[in-house]
Amino acid sequence: MDIGEIEPSQLRGAHRVERDGVPRRGGEFLRAPVPASKVTFTRRELDRILSLYGRKVAAGEWRDYAIDFLKDRAVFSVFRHASEMPLYRIEKDPRLERRQGAYSVISATGHILRRGHELDRVLGALDRSLRLVAS
Repeated sequence: MDIGEIEPSQLRGAHRVERDGVPRRGGEFLRAPVPASKVTFTRRELDRILSLYGRKVAAGEWRDYAIDFLKDRAVFSVFRHASEMPLYRIEKDPRLERRQGAYSVISATGHILRRGHELDRVLGALDRSLRLVAS
């Protein structure tokens, strides 16, 4: 595989090894590392999360976000300011899918606000709007 065939993001973790795997001096070739399996959000899940994020940014409540794809879970963190701790973390942990549910919303203090099998219902903990109650 030539350098032109490698994604730019793959070059960061690349290491130099021989084509045949036998180390020798000089003549080393660049090979992309074998990526470990990672948990990710699907396009539908990410669309739903970013839709909520866009509404909260428009309302002035949220300002920045970060996405982490780890071996055991995927995390979408929401920030009020870029230099702070995240206000909320939306996590997808497939190991909990058959028990409490793969999705959870966690506050800055580590308190689990809601956990469940359906992302839309879990995000409802963050998507509360004020309702006018008539008496």
